[in-house]
Amino acid sequence: MDMHFDQHISRQFNEDLESIKTEMLEMGGMVTRQVADAVESLANADSELAEKVLNVEKEIDRREMEIDEHATLIIAKRQPAASDLRMVMSVIRIARDLERVGDEASKIAKMAIALTDEGTAPRGYTEIRHIANAVRKMLNDSLDAYTRFDVKSALATLAEDEQVDMDYRTAVRELITYMMEDPRSISRVMNVLWSLRSLERIGDHAKNICEQVVYLVEGADIRHGNEDNLRTF
Repeated sequence: MDMHFDQHISRQFNEDLESIKTEMLEMGGMVTRQVADAVESLANADSELAEKVLNVEKEIDRREMEIDEHATLIIAKRQPAASDLRMVMSVIRIARDLERVGDEASKIAKMAIALTDEGTAPRGYTEIRHIANAVRKMLNDSLDAYTRFDVKSALATLAEDEQVDMDYRTAVRELITYMMEDPRSISRVMNVLWSLRSLERIGDHAKNICEQVVYLVEGADIRHGNEDNLRTF
């Protein structure tokens, strides 16, 4: 009788862990779609799509709060140890990063609305699409690595952030030069620059998710450049 009870508790605990993991991945799907729509609204001067992105933000915020609450209850009720605790903590941290990705997507949508009112910017859309494709891939790959507990894939995706940062700096230099040559474009091009900044930050959050994959699987904390905590994978 006691053994059956223990097995039931263990099964329920596993279901709790799978539940918050599923909630987080569903949130990830919403945020990924939000980023794609934000970029499209900017590139196509689609204020209606931009408004849709802004409306989704409240739902993403709500989901992050629910995940945080569910994870807190699991810790309080189950008192997980070792790898199970890492699972719960990684879900909390990733949900926080996803919520911030949603914030950045909303910022891009606001820039899209501003550009719809002011008129499209003369430069920067090629760079927007290029960097957006890169960070969306990073975001998708980081969540996929989490789903499969794939450390090698996480590390490979994490390394892509360096190229995103380089492309971002190059784009910023080119757009600043353009604004100096044509001061009339400053207001509109600044909206593009802020959008590029948001995309660069989304890449940073995807990198953070990759770091959580390493933390979950290996127990190694490689945040803040602490790669010395890595073993050879």
